[in-house]
Amino acid sequence: MSDTHTYSSDVAFTPAVKTIQARKGSRDAYAHVEQRGGWRTEIDEDLAARLAETNSLYFGTSTADGQPYIQHRGGPKGFVKILDNNTLAFADYSGNRQYITQGNLSENPKAYIFVMDYTHRRRVKIWGEARVVDDDPALLASLMPAGYKARPEQVVLFKVSAWDTNCPQHIPQKFDAADVAAALAARDGRIAELEAELAALKGGLVPSR
Repeated sequence: MSDTHTYSSDVAFTPAVKTIQARKGSRDAYAHVEQRGGWRTEIDEDLAARLAETNSLYFGTSTADGQPYIQHRGGPKGFVKILDNNTLAFADYSGNRQYITQGNLSENPKAYIFVMDYTHRRRVKIWGEARVVDDDPALLASLMPAGYKARPEQVVLFKVSAWDTNCPQHIPQKFDAADVAAALAARDGRIAELEAELAALKGGLVPSR
């Protein structure tokens, strides 16, 4: 990040936020987090494992004067790639060609990724800076999920400055349709096996006299 922060969590806990935390009684708890170094700043095994299961995220940017915009991005699980300990990347597919996100990043590189995992009722918040790369075909090809039916147009590179997770409170549990279908297919297959075994056992019974 271009800004200098005392703690990594200062990317979100601005002086105005800390004032409200103090007024509402949560400042001491978050001060303890700061004393331990704040939020994580590198992509570790925990974050990598979460992203490997991610097929959907929300990407936040804002204009130079602060007007926010949130865009959804999705793909096969693992479509977000890790380039190094601080850099995420994903292929940006051709869509409605509004280019609001790209326009915002051209004048304000600060960005935000929000990942919601409904299956496990957990969420990940990632702060950083992003830029669009639209002149590197080799990089774009390397990030494109194999066999995925979408037209890649450009690359989004995201430099992580801090990330944190939230508690599962108030997150409804939901499951992807594909996962539900696979679970039902496995169940139906097992039922068919048991019914076949039962029929075979019944067929081998000798009537009692």
